[in-house]
Amino acid sequence: MNLKAKNALLYRFGSSFNGLGWLYDGAINGIPGVDGLEDLAESYGTRHRCVDEAIDRLITWQVAKAGAAGFATGLGGALTLPVAIPANLAGVLYTQIRMIGAIAHLRGYNVRSDQVKTLVVACLAGSAALDILKDVGINIGAQVTTQVILRISGQVLRRINRAVGFRLVTKAGSRGAVNLVKGVPLVGGVVGGTFDAAATKVVGRTAKRVFVPITAEETAV
Repeated sequence: MNLKAKNALLYRFGSSFNGLGWLYDGAINGIPGVDGLEDLAESYGTRHRCVDEAIDRLITWQVAKAGAAGFATGLGGALTLPVAIPANLAGVLYTQIRMIGAIAHLRGYNVRSDQVKTLVVACLAGSAALDILKDVGINIGAQVTTQVILRISGQVLRRINRAVGFRLVTKAGSRGAVNLVKGVPLVGGVVGGTFDAAATKVVGRTAKRVFVPITAEETAV
């Protein structure tokens, strides 16, 4: 991907995040035929013995969904984006955002708050999300409480979004190479599905680390 293309993508969903915001709204409220992430979380929470088990099963099924051939295309007109995010990438991002948000909800976080929304989007960067958060002073695992998250300023949220935007540009470039392989019959479908499934698995594991359990003494964000 050349510099001009990177700058164009960065403007689209690195700086403004309009496309990801639109996907997040769709994940929260649901789209025709697909429940919102809160309902998704509740459905897993009621079927499993504990939150960790529910999260693990949620990740497993969402990884399978991301890897399924034709998923993005199957969403069809329900995901007509107002910005130029490729349809196949939008489908995977939607699945990942919905999964991350459901994990956050299962952990007790308010997925409608700006702070949690930004952390959800940060998880799209995969394992790099931990470094991004550390760079702005948020050390996951070091007793990050809801009070700490509530104190994240708008300026810091914008820094996180900007950093994630760069990561997503890189991811889009990598996926572009995968799309070239998709032109090869049979092989393309296997490679594309494997890439999406592997990326979604990393994202799910990252979300599980970022959204630590909330103690009984805390009030959810």
